[in-house]
Amino acid sequence: MRSKVVTIDRHIIDQERLHPGASGRFSALLYDIALAAKLISREVNMAGLIDVLGRTGEINVHGEAVEKLDVFAQEAIYKAMDHAGHLCCMVSEECDHIISIPDQFELGPYVLLFDPLDGSSNINVNVSIGTIFSVHQRITPRGRPGTIKDCLQKGSRQLAAGYIVYGSSTMLVYTTGIDQGVHGFTLDPSIGEFLLSHRDIRIPDPPAKIYSVNEAYYARWSKNQQRLVDHFRGLNGEGGGGYKSRYIGSLVSDFHRTLLQGGIFMYPPDSRAPGGKLRILYEAAPLAMVCKAAGGRASDGSRDILDIEPEGLHDRTPLFLGSASLVDLAEDYLAGRVERPEEEADS
Repeated sequence: MRSKVVTIDRHIIDQERLHPGASGRFSALLYDIALAAKLISREVNMAGLIDVLGRTGEINVHGEAVEKLDVFAQEAIYKAMDHAGHLCCMVSEECDHIISIPDQFELGPYVLLFDPLDGSSNINVNVSIGTIFSVHQRITPRGRPGTIKDCLQKGSRQLAAGYIVYGSSTMLVYTTGIDQGVHGFTLDPSIGEFLLSHRDIRIPDPPAKIYSVNEAYYARWSKNQQRLVDHFRGLNGEGGGGYKSRYIGSLVSDFHRTLLQGGIFMYPPDSRAPGGKLRILYEAAPLAMVCKAAGGRASDGSRDILDIEPEGLHDRTPLFLGSASLVDLAEDYLAGRVERPEEEADS
C-alpha cells in the first residue's frame, strides 16, 4: 500500500494547476486563511491557561457581549489578510461597516467576509467553536478601495467558502466551487501543518435520521415548524419518528456533524426573530456553498440560500441545511404542502 501526506499548501497548489493562467493570488489568500486558523487554534487551545477567557465588557454591532477570544480572532484574521495584496476590503461579524485595507498596502481582486469566532458564548465551557469564511471576486474596478457593492453579492457568486472548527482537533473544511468538492484538513500540532484527512466529503445519502434545532424555542415557532419537528419525533401520527435529536448550540459544530453524518440542521424564524437570526453573508451563505458542494441543500424555508440577494452587510435569514431530501421535506412542511391525516381522511 502506498500513501502520501498531503498538506493544505500542496492541495491548494494541485488545485491551482487545474487552472492554467492562474496568478497565484487566490492560492495565497487561502494560505493566509490557514495561517490565521493556526493562530486562533493555538490561542483557543491555551484558553484555560492564559488570560483570554471572559468578556471584554463591550457589546458588538448585534448587541452581543464580546468575548476576549472574539477580539483575538478578529485581529488574527485581519492582520493575516490586510497586507498581502489579495483583498480590496473585508467584512466581519464584529464590525458594523466595511473593513478597509490600509493605504500603504496593495489592493487586490477579492473580498473576504468572515465570522471570526462563531459560538463564542460557549468559550468558557469548553464547547467546540469555529470560524466561517467566504470569498468573492470584487465587481468594482480594480485599483480602488472595495465598496459595499463588492460585498453584497449573493452566495452563488462565491469563489470559495469554508469553516474551521476548534474542538478535540482543529479542522479546516473548504470548497472552491460547487463542482470542486469539499475537502477537510486536520491540524497536526506536532508539525504545525493542516493535513488532508477528509477527501471529497459527501453528505450521506440516504440521510441519517438526525435533526438539530434548539427545541427550547418550540413555543415561538409557526405551527408548520412545530409539525415538522413533531414529525421527526413521531408525535403527529404522520408516519415520521425514529429521528435522533442532536444540538450543540455552536453553528460550526452542528453543521460539521451534519456534513459528516447527514441529517438536517435548522435555525427557523420565530415570534421574536421573524426574519431569522443567522447572518447571510458570513454564516448562512458560506455554509450553504459547502453543503451544496457536498451534495446537500440549504434553504431559508422556501428558497435556496445561495440565491438570496443581501441588502445589508448584516442581513439575517432562517436556515435549514443538510441532506437534500430532508431540506426538501422541511420546505414542504413549512409551505403547508404536507396534509394532516385528518385532512386526508376528510378528502
